[in-house]
Amino acid sequence: MIKLIAFDLDNVLIDGEVIDEMAKLVGVEKEISKITSQAMEGDLDFGTALKERVSLLKGASVEDINKVMLEIPLMEGAKESVSQLKKRGYKIATITGSFDVIAQRMKDELDLDYTYSNSLEEKDGVLTGEVTGPLVEGSKKDILKEIMALEKISAEECAAVGDGANDVSMLKEANLGVAFNAKPVLKEMADVIVDKKDLKELLEIFDDPSSVKEIASEPKESFPELLSKKKDLEKALKELTVERDQLNDDAKKLRQERDELNSQIRENLDKALKYRDERDQVNQEVKKYKKLRDEAHKAYKKMEWTSGRREAVQIEDEIKRLEKTIETRVLDIRKENELVKKVTDLRKKLQGMQEDEESRSEALKLKEVSETHHAKVVELSDQAQETHEKMLEYFRKIDDIRNQADATHQKFIETREKANKVHEEVKATFGKIRKANKGMDRVKAKERSIEDEIVRKKNSEEREKAEEIYRKFREGKKVSTEELMLLQKHNIV
Repeated sequence: MIKLIAFDLDNVLIDGEVIDEMAKLVGVEKEISKITSQAMEGDLDFGTALKERVSLLKGASVEDINKVMLEIPLMEGAKESVSQLKKRGYKIATITGSFDVIAQRMKDELDLDYTYSNSLEEKDGVLTGEVTGPLVEGSKKDILKEIMALEKISAEECAAVGDGANDVSMLKEANLGVAFNAKPVLKEMADVIVDKKDLKELLEIFDDPSSVKEIASEPKESFPELLSKKKDLEKALKELTVERDQLNDDAKKLRQERDELNSQIRENLDKALKYRDERDQVNQEVKKYKKLRDEAHKAYKKMEWTSGRREAVQIEDEIKRLEKTIETRVLDIRKENELVKKVTDLRKKLQGMQEDEESRSEALKLKEVSETHHAKVVELSDQAQETHEKMLEYFRKIDDIRNQADATHQKFIETREKANKVHEEVKATFGKIRKANKGMDRVKAKERSIEDEIVRKKNSEEREKAEEIYRKFREGKKVSTEELMLLQKHNIV
């Protein structure tokens, strides 16, 4: 039967982290919050984290801190819950690595039976950056044991409520561990998890000590049954662990394969972009030479027309056509004479034309320049096309690799999800093993209690018998060796 409930303070009895509120007074919120988070997640030893954080508070005004402590709100349902729990007969304690400036306020406001906390050292009205107290180096488990000794109760009669890694030892020691709005590290080993930030939820867990719920918490299974269950759970845990580790290995390989494929994508993309840039540069050259070619050709045509060469070429072509007609066709004499006369006239006209040789020479040069530029355009266009094809080849390769990478990534996600699911089963099995261990401890404790009672009863009966023997001895009656040994055992003679 639960008789004592030990609470953490920060983020459990109060809605906030005391040291984080103090940090605001000296402008070190980020530094302290980071250390607090590491400690609560179990990534940093609590004592070390506490000293590091307190050292950052050096110079803070004690008066300002006292004011801040009065402003920190209670957790939702704190006052009602503690009041009801005390009415139901539970002793209430707070065991906190926080400080007496807030712990004393909680003791007064909530009428707590026990408060254990640390103290901030001060001098001349400011903090020195030093901290002392039972929870700087000690554990909450040790404090819980101290309270148990004062109350003359066992761990089976204790419950603990916490939210972070520094509460683990306290929850492990207690018969019933409650993770309240807690970090994953505490949820993994707690008996009960409360995610809603309202302490009234605890009233459903800690009913009247004589209620069915408390009676139901007593172990119903025998030690051999619990031991058998534990062995089965450990076997299942081993199988689940192997399966989870294999899935994690598979996921790791798939992630490496995906990353290698993504690396190949980047390499091929770099090459594709290199060819694209090269193609674009060549196309710029093509554009330049096209312009030069077109300008030269245009100048050539204009020069050719100005020099009269075009007309001369036309006359030469006409003479050739007429001469071919005379040679190849059968004409009457009159028609033939007309054609001969026309040829003669054209020859005279041709001879009479004065061609500008300088203009003709310049035109030919322009034509040659135009043809040279055109040849360069063709050469560069072929080069640009070849580079473009290489770029497309790498882009096609990228598409193939990306499909492989996407498929591998999907397998990685699926495998990781399977691993996470199995890991949840591992954690659940760990919890069941812990509960079986607790059940075995309770059975052992009960058996020891029964044995102790038997021994106590036997000793009481023996002592009564020894006292009767001694009374008879004093009356002068003889005492046997066995009876004498009984007298000696109970220090009667």
